[in-house]
Amino acid sequence: MEEFTGQVAVITGAGGGLGRAHALALAERGVKIVVNDLGNAAAVVDEIIAAGGEAVADNADISDVDAATALVDTAVERWGRIDILINNAGILRDKSFAKMDLADFRKVVDVHLMGSVNCTKAAWPHMVDQGYGRILMTTSASGIYGNFGQANYGAAKSALVGLTNVLAIEGARKGLKVNALAPTAATQMTDGLIDEDAAAKLAPETVAPGAVFLVSPDAPTGVILGAGAGVFAVSRMLEAEPVALSAEDCTAEGIAARWDEISDLGNPHSLGSAFDQTALYVRTATGASAAAGR
Repeated sequence: MEEFTGQVAVITGAGGGLGRAHALALAERGVKIVVNDLGNAAAVVDEIIAAGGEAVADNADISDVDAATALVDTAVERWGRIDILINNAGILRDKSFAKMDLADFRKVVDVHLMGSVNCTKAAWPHMVDQGYGRILMTTSASGIYGNFGQANYGAAKSALVGLTNVLAIEGARKGLKVNALAPTAATQMTDGLIDEDAAAKLAPETVAPGAVFLVSPDAPTGVILGAGAGVFAVSRMLEAEPVALSAEDCTAEGIAARWDEISDLGNPHSLGSAFDQTALYVRTATGASAAAGR
């Protein structure tokens, strides 16, 4: 994709694993990269430079708002712009909810959710001024579907889906596109959790094409893309057809009596915003009332 040439990206958590794969893939296409990581950022920068690309290292803790702002400033001060932000940094503190320390819950939320918020808040005005920007959140199947022992991680990752949905709406008229990647990959975070045969298929490099597509000029917006082992699938929140209950039947018992109909996802639909849902429910209720009055 030649259209990437000259663009500038900030990638958090890019010292290894998925972030490194994203950084190398974009650098290969001519993107200048700020490689952010608390640990191994310099080594990835060396890889990019050795391959003929441009990159600088940053060791900011993105859960600190001032550090996250300085991270974005690094890109703007060095190259004059920021076109792409990939919020990839993350940590795990897995335990069942009953045994989980609340400090570990807050830490995971601070890194995954607030780290992404901090970096996006810093990048947003630059992208708006340019009339162009691509932002990628990193969510997870744990946030979409749940996973035992990951209440903190799942909550943070689900919150990033909500953030993606809202920012995709708010950025649409400003030239900004915001998407979410739900990767499954063998990384340092999954050591000991995935068997060797599966890990061999789940290399971070098999996910990176999804990230590249979602931050490209032709990217969609408001999309959740599952990715792993070279397999890709869109996830979406869907609703069943709305069912209007009469005033007499609008009770818990009334819901129970029509539960099969209310929960029937045989003909699902998606909605563009929360207000779209409100408008649909009002139309459904109004139509039901009119029909009952005939």
